[in-house]
Amino acid sequence: MRIALIGPFGLGPKGTMRMRALPMALALTARGYEVEIFLPPWSNPGDSGREEERGGVKIHNITLPPSIPLLGHLIITWRLLSRALKSKPHIVHCFKPKAYSGLVAMAIWFLRKVGLASVGLVMDSDDWEGTGGWNEIENYTWLQKRFFAFQEKWGLLHCDAVTVASRALQTLAWSLGVKPESVFYVPNGMPLESLELETHPQQASKERPTVLLYTRFFEFSLERVVEIWKGVVEAIPEARLLVVGRGLFGEEERLRQLMAQREIEGVEYVGWVEEKKQKWLASADLAIYPYDDTLINRTKCSIKLIELMGSRLPIVASDVGENRQYIEHLVSGYLIEPGDDESFCQAIIHILRDEELQRALGREAGRRVREKFNWATLAQTVEKAYNIALEKSG
Repeated sequence: MRIALIGPFGLGPKGTMRMRALPMALALTARGYEVEIFLPPWSNPGDSGREEERGGVKIHNITLPPSIPLLGHLIITWRLLSRALKSKPHIVHCFKPKAYSGLVAMAIWFLRKVGLASVGLVMDSDDWEGTGGWNEIENYTWLQKRFFAFQEKWGLLHCDAVTVASRALQTLAWSLGVKPESVFYVPNGMPLESLELETHPQQASKERPTVLLYTRFFEFSLERVVEIWKGVVEAIPEARLLVVGRGLFGEEERLRQLMAQREIEGVEYVGWVEEKKQKWLASADLAIYPYDDTLINRTKCSIKLIELMGSRLPIVASDVGENRQYIEHLVSGYLIEPGDDESFCQAIIHILRDEELQRALGREAGRRVREKFNWATLAQTVEKAYNIALEKSG
């Protein structure tokens, strides 16, 4: 079976195509499918026109046209559509029902209506994009917000099958009228070969216990982290907070200012460190993953959390959304009610003071990801979505 995956942007710096679509494609290829990925690399224009192959998956970055208002968007959509259909796929799987991938899905739906295409159409949703979702975070124009919200609902309703990355997205799809048997829960995972390499060798200094905050910052209010960490250093003055990541709007600088205003020490900021990420993960004794209880957090499926678990790190996380699907409370991590900063703080202190507990939680976190959230297993559910799409498309 030939599969065409369509992205709304390139492989970087945004993570959906690199961390979700590509591992899915590699797992499907290992199961005998012919998979090609078609991308509009506006997010990394240096890839414009680039062709490559990874693990048997062909990756096509279309050539970007000159920046022409409206016309440029139509050209990009046409190039994605024509290149994908030229590969004669049995299934077109669009990632995110918005922007270019959403437009390609609309075009395929129309071509099928007029008898010019018979390909199966699958839509993937890994975030809520409209009201309460990314429309509230990104600096979109009013018109873009309205259009993306329309695309999201239309795209989920006008395809043969839907793959969703979270239980909350599954519920939202049902609420829109998508039949339950057409919605397939496919959370994010990790490749099995990667999980064999992800280890936490407990390299952190026994004299200075280290807590890792690996984040993009939009998931929580900065003041919460300040209060939580203030409580930790009052109990364990030698503790260090290692902040890995960069915010969308410079939130890391604001966090630095808030910590300084409260005269809280022991915080180290390393920014975005993709190439040396494993080094920093290995230097921590514990990772924290705080969430506010919002729609965007309930619907997202964090790849960062999976990376932390795959690295066998003990984790304290907020009991919001997919966090509770991944972490078994008191077994593979601690889940704390959102907003209960005192309990969050006490959980950190408790785990930092118990090395045996650290090892047990980390070991179970790694086991859970390997057994339940590896792409070799998750790809089997994607296959079911494709079979449904083929049946519906005739």
